[in-house]
Amino acid sequence: MSKHLYSSAIQTAVTWKTKLGLLDQYLTPQHLLTRCMRRLTRVRAPWFKDRQIQWFIRRYQVDMTIAAQPHPSSYPDFNTFFTRALKANARPIATARDAITCPADGVVSQLGDVEHGRLLQAKGYYFDLTNLLGGSPARTMAFQNSRFVTIYLSPRDYHRVHMPLAGRLREMVYIPGRLFSVSPRTTKAIPELFARNERLVTIFDTAIGPVAVILVGAMFVAGIETMWSGLIEHSKQLIEWNYGPADNGQEVTLERGAEMGRFNMGSTVILLFPANRVELAAALTPNAPVKIGESLATIRADR
Repeated sequence: MSKHLYSSAIQTAVTWKTKLGLLDQYLTPQHLLTRCMRRLTRVRAPWFKDRQIQWFIRRYQVDMTIAAQPHPSSYPDFNTFFTRALKANARPIATARDAITCPADGVVSQLGDVEHGRLLQAKGYYFDLTNLLGGSPARTMAFQNSRFVTIYLSPRDYHRVHMPLAGRLREMVYIPGRLFSVSPRTTKAIPELFARNERLVTIFDTAIGPVAVILVGAMFVAGIETMWSGLIEHSKQLIEWNYGPADNGQEVTLERGAEMGRFNMGSTVILLFPANRVELAAALTPNAPVKIGESLATIRADR
């Protein structure tokens, strides 16, 4: 056997081993288990919820010193603990006028440019921009050749999402889908993961043009919330909302650093910026840890 064929055979074997190792992701009743998790994380019996919370803190080494309420037993249920607020000074917001700030605590999964309508998911895997945005040609056109950043929130992270820059909400789209795990293990192996999972697309009009903040659901993410609509219930249908005085009289304007939503259990945030309008921070690379308020990018001065 030639060296090339041997290498190809080894790669094929590794690929199939990985796929078989993820068989549970395809066979698990994702939505049923997520509904069960939602019930369990809202049980208020002290003997139950306190054990849940204490175990979670130990297992994931959660830093409670920065929580607005640092005493675990003070939370009425696990979900309230999981979506806990931080102390006012825990995440200072970058003050530079041209700064675009990080919307979530986590790790950079991937970043770069949307090329030929595709975003990099992991080495060897891409996903489709049109599918990510719910199939709308108009939405796709607005973000062709855009710049993107994907941030993975691990279980230990703070799970509220904040605005990267000031903006007025133009549109929100709930897109039903699967609930695959979004851990590094699965993003490296499940094709089109972020365009297959349930997600909430929010599009804001900003000083640099339209910016999308996309909250991607996952296994055990028992709901995504926004500050203006509350909990978005699971549905089998794509649902669209338009905002602004011309549409329904409801205008939502948020400042840079303001809370815009949260995950009930963890997941992923994808940011889309207009083409040629932002310069990503030099330190921003895959696997780089990030925190809310840090400068993620700057607005380009040549436009």
